[in-house]
Amino acid sequence: MNFPEELKYTSDHEWVKIDGDNAYIGITEFAQHELGDIVYVDIVEGKEVAEGAVFGTVEAVKTVSDLFMPMSGTVLEVNPKLDANPELVNTDPYGDGWMVKISLKNHDTAQLLSADAYKTLIGQ
Repeated sequence: MNFPEELKYTSDHEWVKIDGDNAYIGITEFAQHELGDIVYVDIVEGKEVAEGAVFGTVEAVKTVSDLFMPMSGTVLEVNPKLDANPELVNTDPYGDGWMVKISLKNHDTAQLLSADAYKTLIGQ
């Protein structure tokens, strides 16, 4: 499995890519593999979301899973490609399968995991 070193991770299996005052968020390759084929992604738009709060759900063939915000911020954009192609979360979780772009409330990443720490968490 792939865990890009430049990203930060959560114990809830989200990844974060910080880009200035914004961040892109998605779910990890491990998470999408565990969920199976993704058929629908539902995310709140234009809303301030606190760290740890649910910001949406991802629906797979056999289950629905909550998405937890890794850092406080305001949802600026939901990936428009996911409406027609939710399977991008399976095929390209760190690229075209990103879920939201947020405006960061703060840049504190102390609660996030490095790629190595995340691999340890999931037993890789």
